[in-house]
Amino acid sequence: MASVLAGRPEITVGDLAERFGPIPLSRIVRNPLPGTATERDVLAIYERDKKLCELVDGILVEKPMGYEESVIAAEIIRRIGNFVRRRKLGIVAGEAGMLKLARGLIRIPDVSYVSYSRLPGRKRPRQPIPRLAPNLAIEVLSESNTAREMQEKLVEYFGAGVELVWFVDVQNQSIEVFKAPNSSVVFRSTQIVTGGAVLRGFRLKVGELFKEME
Repeated sequence: MASVLAGRPEITVGDLAERFGPIPLSRIVRNPLPGTATERDVLAIYERDKKLCELVDGILVEKPMGYEESVIAAEIIRRIGNFVRRRKLGIVAGEAGMLKLARGLIRIPDVSYVSYSRLPGRKRPRQPIPRLAPNLAIEVLSESNTAREMQEKLVEYFGAGVELVWFVDVQNQSIEVFKAPNSSVVFRSTQIVTGGAVLRGFRLKVGELFKEME
């Protein structure tokens, strides 16, 4: 099989498909070469091109985000942010909140909540990419997200110490809530998603969230 880049025969289209599923190759950054990227490259490409990329095994993968997904993420941030702020529980970050889950692994959830108990001195990290696992990570799915890509994220999130993950499906107007990589419940229009043990008392009616798109 042909290589993705000349001179790098070990990185092939087949390798990428095996790793990420049928991901559009336009999401794979080719400079720096796949397999050689670092945390510095994540920051550099954001500063230079305003492009958000996650780092996985030395590969920069552009994070897809459309207008609809951004509107939904903003509404979730507003609701969870207000809940957290009133109770002084922690910090809520948005779709540019880069997090280092492990060495060589940077993920960017569309919404993340970190409790003060995970922050030394209850203070916001000052690093552009802190080594930090949120209590709650929320991904607003885009068309180019593959099932394999998202399953891998689940494994990584929970392996790093995340307690709860939401996959928000704009097309189907549903929220899939995970308490483990292979344990989930799907909530639809008339149902209510709660914060569980992570955000006790938080409630969100699924249908109300997607009214923002009407």
